[in-house]
Amino acid sequence: MVMAAMTHNLFNPFKGRRIPALNSTLKHNPTARIHPCKASWQEVAGVFIFSAIPFTAVKAIANSPLAARLQERMLRTKSLATKEAPEREAATQRARKESVWYGKDRPRWLGMIPYDYPKYLDGEAPGDYGFDIAGLGKEPMDFNKNFNYEVLHARWAMLAALGVGIPELLDRFGVVDFIEPVWWRVGYAKLKGNTLDYLGIPGLHIAGAQGVLVIAICQFLLMVGPEYARYCGIEALEPLGIYLPGDENYPGGILFDPLGLAEDPVAFEELKVKEIKNGRLAMVAWLGFYAQAALTGKGPIENLYDHISDPVHNNVTTFVSSLLSP
Repeated sequence: MVMAAMTHNLFNPFKGRRIPALNSTLKHNPTARIHPCKASWQEVAGVFIFSAIPFTAVKAIANSPLAARLQERMLRTKSLATKEAPEREAATQRARKESVWYGKDRPRWLGMIPYDYPKYLDGEAPGDYGFDIAGLGKEPMDFNKNFNYEVLHARWAMLAALGVGIPELLDRFGVVDFIEPVWWRVGYAKLKGNTLDYLGIPGLHIAGAQGVLVIAICQFLLMVGPEYARYCGIEALEPLGIYLPGDENYPGGILFDPLGLAEDPVAFEELKVKEIKNGRLAMVAWLGFYAQAALTGKGPIENLYDHISDPVHNNVTTFVSSLLSP
């Protein structure tokens, strides 16, 4: 019975408490409800048209005389890059041999503690610390697939972490007045029927005035193109005259490396390690964001300010103790 009660409280952290956003709503309107989002056919048609603009533009460029000139220039660039590829690969291998982050002498996840690390983790991949206790990378094909997934999710996590913290900071310092700055309450604000302004600029709605369903349709349509291009590979943009000199994980070129950070092989190999390390940290941080939202009903910035103002009483230990207390 005791374990059942503890489990119930842990998985129902809002029992006996109110979420701040709900508390504010109920205070001003005790009969407030979550209204279903409705959208007229004109709004839905507008979203479809807006989502179709990128596809229409790509198709128009591909069938225009401009595409022929762009492809001609792209082929010259590709031919030159192909000739320079062996020299580039040799420079990359030299950079890895000289780097402390690659090879057999690289840092390991257990440090100086003796451990029988997997032989197939040879230090060729960025961020390889010899950690694979589940054996997910035994087969080279599985290793490459999982590494691709990790890089992809690491980048999404880093971008999303910025999206969590920046709006709350801007709102707290009064730079931008958001209707709802806390990341997990934004969806609830939409369910209440609020109109969300992009960047806090009044009138800049785009899809912010639409219902959740319409926004979901818009997002789905806009993501089809990039996901299809990712599925087809980096050659998918060549019909538009865009050549990407890299590979699936590091395409490079003007679209993915406008600052030319990959031109120096030594710096590029080190940046790969920094990216995957920060991406892993961002993925772990998201576990913290979820836990904070579920347990405290607040955003991460507000939690941080609460802890700084009173670290003795506002910390993980005291909060878990309050949840477990009768």
